[in-house]
Amino acid sequence: MLFNSYVFVLAFLPAALAIFHLLRRNGLDRASIIALTLLSLSFYGWWDARYLLLLVPLMLANYGLARTLVPREGGRRPGARWMLAAGVTVNLAVLGYFKYANFFVDNVNALFGRDIDLAHVVLPLGISFFIFQKIAFLVDAYRGRVHHLDLPDYALFVSFFPQLIAGPIVHHSEVLPQFLRRGSVPPQLFAMGVTIFVIGLAKKVLLADNAALFATPRFDAVAQGAAIGFMDAWAGALAYTAQLYFDFSGYSDMAIGAGLMFGIRLPVNFASPYKATSIIDFWRRWHITLSRFLRDYLYIPLGGNQHGRQRRFVNLFVTMLLGGLWHGAGWTFVVWGALHGAYLIFNHGWRSMRQRLGLLGRVADAYHALPARALTFLAVVIAWVFFRANNLEAALDMLRAMAGGHGIAWSGEASAGLHPFPDTALALAAIAALLAIAWLAPSTQQLARYTGPEREVVLDVHEAEDAHGPRWQPTVRWALPAGVVFAFCLMSMTRVSEFLYFQF
Repeated sequence: MLFNSYVFVLAFLPAALAIFHLLRRNGLDRASIIALTLLSLSFYGWWDARYLLLLVPLMLANYGLARTLVPREGGRRPGARWMLAAGVTVNLAVLGYFKYANFFVDNVNALFGRDIDLAHVVLPLGISFFIFQKIAFLVDAYRGRVHHLDLPDYALFVSFFPQLIAGPIVHHSEVLPQFLRRGSVPPQLFAMGVTIFVIGLAKKVLLADNAALFATPRFDAVAQGAAIGFMDAWAGALAYTAQLYFDFSGYSDMAIGAGLMFGIRLPVNFASPYKATSIIDFWRRWHITLSRFLRDYLYIPLGGNQHGRQRRFVNLFVTMLLGGLWHGAGWTFVVWGALHGAYLIFNHGWRSMRQRLGLLGRVADAYHALPARALTFLAVVIAWVFFRANNLEAALDMLRAMAGGHGIAWSGEASAGLHPFPDTALALAAIAALLAIAWLAPSTQQLARYTGPEREVVLDVHEAEDAHGPRWQPTVRWALPAGVVFAFCLMSMTRVSEFLYFQF
């Protein structure tokens, strides 16, 4: 069941909201939590009921283990470290089997000339997200950071449908306390959720899916051996850059919006990453909760920056390499992660050199902000080519075309008979418009003044406008445009496509 499908928008979500709020209105707060858990499991089982045979036992096993890991008053239980190691190992083994078994066997066969046959392993949706979430909870339970452990709340924490498939990777401290709140959801919070959900739906249906029309044919042509021209190569790469931006941004908005409708504030996961002036800044804006997980549960345990400059760079590279592999079982993702690891090393080295030379400061930063943003964007686009390409050969062919290896014409002759492209000039104009939105428009959280679970949402009418222009308010003035956009999205949802991050 896709967020951008009629069955979700017109059936499941309204039904889930009706059940939840009816229970809340009648004072059945705990029953509403249990009902929302069952609804979330139904949402996951809609794809394939067999997925529940993995999700539910894994949920119960991790809950039971977490109970044994929480320190008692006298300290940790005997053998707690070994139990934690066993729990993490089992979770990683499940992830490794379902996500990487075929990749491993294929590479063994290629390397040693073997013919090992492994039945195709179906990848359960969102397995990377909910495995990471469970591992983080076990580690925090062992460290004594879990202060509330109740099966209904834990079950909802790991299965809450807005974030189950593609994040954000929610930390228990952000949502478990919210499950204990009683009473009805404030109308202003519900209205904000509807608005943010509609904005996300528009990003996916109206922007991302149309960008895909320019990106997919060009990447498919290269994968089939076409030598496309310089302009078409850049049109394809930039179209995918825009597609992925609005696809993931749209999902993140819809997850937050749906959460707010149930009174749950999820963390911000996307903050205008193409406005970043460095790769460091980019990773503070793109998939924020994944960056947080990799920092807290991988980079810092590896030693972080506590053991010298060279060790810090090694830790950065390993973290990003594994972050790339987390996205997918393929060498293209490994190279993508390695590229970003190298980018971060260079970025930290450059920042240290500027600091030693006294070149840091407001004046210096303002002077180089525009070229820094352009260079960062170019580096990100190049890395996205590996992220999107079917294999390394196709990625290198696309980069070769982007470098002018097949001429500077609008379209290479070899591509003519394979995939008829939408007009290249039209593609570039559409892409320019999409990227202008990404670069110049306020983010959804800026527009709605949404701050995530850390602070209460500000809803003072007198604070509705500031130096950056008008901000959202739960008024008819804002509801009417949202209604029009929603209606237009419904008319455009005849061609339903998965969110790109569903494959991870």
